Order: sequence, then C-alpha cells, then structure tokens
Amino acid sequence: MMTSLFSMFDPTSIFNIHLNWIMSIMILIFLPSKFWTLNSRNTIFLKLMILNLHKEFQMIFNQKILMKGSTLICISLFLLILLNNISSNFPYTFCCSAHLSYSISLSIPIWMSIIFFFWKNLSSSMLAHLVPNGTPMMLMPLMVLIELTSNIIRPMALAIRLSANLIAGHLLMTLLGNTLNINSYYWYFILLIQIIFLMFEIMVAIIQSYVFSVLMTLYSSEMS
Repeated sequence: MMTSLFSMFDPTSIFNIHLNWIMSIMILIFLPSKFWTLNSRNTIFLKLMILNLHKEFQMIFNQKILMKGSTLICISLFLLILLNNISSNFPYTFCCSAHLSYSISLSIPIWMSIIFFFWKNLSSSMLAHLVPNGTPMMLMPLMVLIELTSNIIRPMALAIRLSANLIAGHLLMTLLGNTLNINSYYWYFILLIQIIFLMFEIMVAIIQSYVFSVLMTLYSSEMS
C-alpha cells in the first residue's frame, strides 16, 4: 500500500535496476530491424509515422531557416517523449515526463538554442519581432517587455503542460487502482473502467508528445 499518493512518481527498482530503463532497452532492441529480410509491421508503421511527421514539420518550418535534416530534431524529440510517456503506463515504471526537472531540461535548452540561432543569423528579424507593425511610439518599450516575457514563458508553458497532463492521468489511474477489490461484486466494472482509462492515457501520451514537438516548431517559426 502506498504511503502517499505521489509515491508512484518515485523511482522504483528491483535488484538496483530501474524498470523504466529495462523497458527502454527492450523497445530499442525490437525497433531497429535492419538485419531482418522483410520489414515487420512495427517497422512499416514507424517509417510511415516518421514520413508523415517529416511532411508536417516541413510545412510548419519557416522556409528561411529550413535546411536539410531540420525536421529530424522535431521527429527525434517526438519519439523520445513518446517512448517515455508510453513506457510510464506499465506497472512499476518511473514516469520521467511527469517531473518538471525532465520536461524543463528538454524545453529550455532547445528553446535557448533556437533563440541564440535567430539572434546570430536573423538579428534584424528578431529586433523587428519585438515591436509589431503599427505600434505607437509610447507603447514600444512596453511591447518589448511583453514580447520578451512571452519568449521566456513559452518553454516553461510547454514543460508544465507536458508534466501536468501526465501527473493528472497517473493520479487518476492510481485512485482507480486502489478502489479495485476482487472480493466485491462490482470489481469487473472497475476493471473495465481501468482498461478504458488506460487506453485513454496511451492516447494522451501520444497527443502530448505530438503537441510538445509541434508547438516547439511553431514557436520557432513565429520567432522569424
């Protein structure tokens, strides 16, 4: 029995080995199938998903900064968050994405690298972005402060959105799990609700990884 409701977010280990690392290694073993004669269904699905993501990110990216291989950053970010989100739905696994230290360590370095890249290569566009067209002279200093504040808040908002959605879902799964009692006459109803909610959590894991990568791309396109 859990001493605290939030103890599910503590790293759980057996024989001093974290189970989330075991899940990650198993997935990484099964995904690369270069040595197979025919592609498996998982490989075909993964290639199709990466191709569709590449086309979508290519449309979102600003054509001024779009270079060959630019979409690989967003696709890799999507796959990394997706792997952590889905593996955290298995029992006794450590939910990395539900911690702000993990999500902030993803959003802030990527956002700072985008900011430095734009200020170095597109400094005139960055200066023009701080003051929108048609702004009165009296409001220009205020608009600069507002734009700078919004640029600082964006990576924090991305990190909090990712962590808050996963924390809420895992807490609800824990509350439902504590209510399950096989000796009761309605245990099958609780089990059915848990299965449905687990499927919903997998959908949330996919959507949140997609939203994180797409919003990061959209913010970078708006900067230029």
